[in-house]
Amino acid sequence: MTETASRADQKARTRQAILDAALTLTADSSLVALSLRQVAKEVGIVPTAFYRHFASVDDLGLALVDESFALLRAMLRDVRRPEAGATFIGIADASVEILADHVSRQRAHYVFIARELVAGPAPVRDAIRLEIERAEGDLATDLARVPATREWSTSDLHALSALIVSAMVGTAQSMATARPEQAARIADQARTQLRMVLIGAFSWRSGERD
Repeated sequence: MTETASRADQKARTRQAILDAALTLTADSSLVALSLRQVAKEVGIVPTAFYRHFASVDDLGLALVDESFALLRAMLRDVRRPEAGATFIGIADASVEILADHVSRQRAHYVFIARELVAGPAPVRDAIRLEIERAEGDLATDLARVPATREWSTSDLHALSALIVSAMVGTAQSMATARPEQAARIADQARTQLRMVLIGAFSWRSGERD
């Protein structure tokens, strides 16, 4: 490995250490209460070294949003890949199973999203909302390929995608912040809700308002 590559690798490791430290330090509080000195101390670097990686704590928060939603997008892609011939109930059940697995492995990121969406700095809240809107748009595009929605209007496709993404994000937040003994109840409720949404949605016809 060249000296340049070694420095780049070290910089990447330090940057990731800063992100991980911020997740740890915001486990019980928001980014608005976090200082770069706290992060630097947790990582073991001098405060001025923080600025080699991030311009501010808000900038650090935006990087955490990117990292968190990369994981959430991966989960949503898995949810949108049902096996051929799967029933709506099967899709709902598999979706909740995939979601529960993602949350158990990446709990800190889901806690971060839940907290910062409500209490985070304005730029971070806006970034989270934008990512959710993008997820809704991606799902609407996929829904348009489903035979049952072939005659749906664009607005109806987006209405359904917003409903599903909102349900999945809300369930992820509940799972991430719940006590272990509450997990089964949350999963059961999520399965029922998603079954209702999917079974009812694919009986819908655009133009039916009454």
